[in-house]
Amino acid sequence: MDNETAPDRRRLPPDERRRQIVDGAVAFFADVGLDGNTRDLAKRLGVTQSLLFNYFASKSDLLEAVYEHVYLNRLSDDWPTLLTDRDRSIRDRVLQFYDAYSKLIFQYEWMRIFMFSGLAGAELNRRYLDHLRQVIFIPLLAEMQAASRHPDKVQMEDLWNLHGGIVYIGIRQHIYQVPCPANPTEAITRAVDRFLTAFDVR
Repeated sequence: MDNETAPDRRRLPPDERRRQIVDGAVAFFADVGLDGNTRDLAKRLGVTQSLLFNYFASKSDLLEAVYEHVYLNRLSDDWPTLLTDRDRSIRDRVLQFYDAYSKLIFQYEWMRIFMFSGLAGAELNRRYLDHLRQVIFIPLLAEMQAASRHPDKVQMEDLWNLHGGIVYIGIRQHIYQVPCPANPTEAITRAVDRFLTAFDVR
């Protein structure tokens, strides 16, 4: 568990207090899983449970705020434009995307909440992956297919396999806590290059 700081009992502006609660909830659920209760969360934050419910009508509402903070707010609006910019090589586009994306997700809280959410069968993961498919994978697939000279065009499942292998670097680090590449960028570059070569994407 990450080191906890002393709770802040000052009277804070509502926006700042809400942000503090969401930040604390992210760390809390990353440590204990989505089954963690709001009573224990309030105790960790040094506030009353009733104060939590002044800002969030239910635990589900709080988890929704965690979802937005951890997942949606970290996705750049510029990525679809980057991935479809044909003035640049597709290799450069894909590498730039995964360099930025990996830096956002190869973090303790992102990985832990994602895994806990998946194990709990929560809707958060499905919504996130569907969003990722719509805004990243569908345009990227079209670019890959247009640039491929291989008779067997890249399929959506191929992109998921590439993506899953890259994400697994972070899983090894934060979930399994086993050795993983000291420089993830090098491993990602090798994975992308092998993928592009296999499908003759230029």
